[in-house]
Amino acid sequence: MRIGILIYSDIDLLDCGGPYEVFLTAGRLAERDGAARPFEVVTVGVGEGPFVSYGGLGLVPQTTVAQAGRLDAVVVPGAIAIEEKLSDPELLAVIASLSADAALTVSVCTGAFLLGAQGRLDGRAWTTHWEDVDLLAERIGPDGATRDVRWVDSGDVVTSAGLSSGIAMALHLVERFAGRDLAERTARQIEYTWDPSGRR
Repeated sequence: MRIGILIYSDIDLLDCGGPYEVFLTAGRLAERDGAARPFEVVTVGVGEGPFVSYGGLGLVPQTTVAQAGRLDAVVVPGAIAIEEKLSDPELLAVIASLSADAALTVSVCTGAFLLGAQGRLDGRAWTTHWEDVDLLAERIGPDGATRDVRWVDSGDVVTSAGLSSGIAMALHLVERFAGRDLAERTARQIEYTWDPSGRR
């Protein structure tokens, strides 16, 4: 399963770094057992970069959208200045294109706003950072809003709450695609306390 984590300017570092570490570690553990890696994870830049994350740390993506090739899943991290990102037509176009081609679209934190702006959350349950659930509900409607969970899996779209919830959600995806045992071992390896139920 080839997973692309989108990289853009002012991104929240943990939103991309947390899932990246989970999928990377799961693959390493599987390989250590003599099995094939269940995941290939790559960072995909909206352009060539480097990009400056929130707080000033520079990020150099491994590939660009134009060169990424086939992606089975796309992870859309969030940003503090999400209003600015919602008015970025290039970013929205990239997300729409990647999401249309991938079997699974995933958001972390306020990345849900970027999916919601394109109708990807219509008619399904979703979540985002606890501070922002009401704001997103005002914009796209309250019916799907889900509170007090780390993630919501609605099949081809998975949304997670804020920041470290991206780690919890990524562990859920490891369980979904590679089994509970590998997910639990991955959580232990990265020394993260994971509740498979997704509750806070």
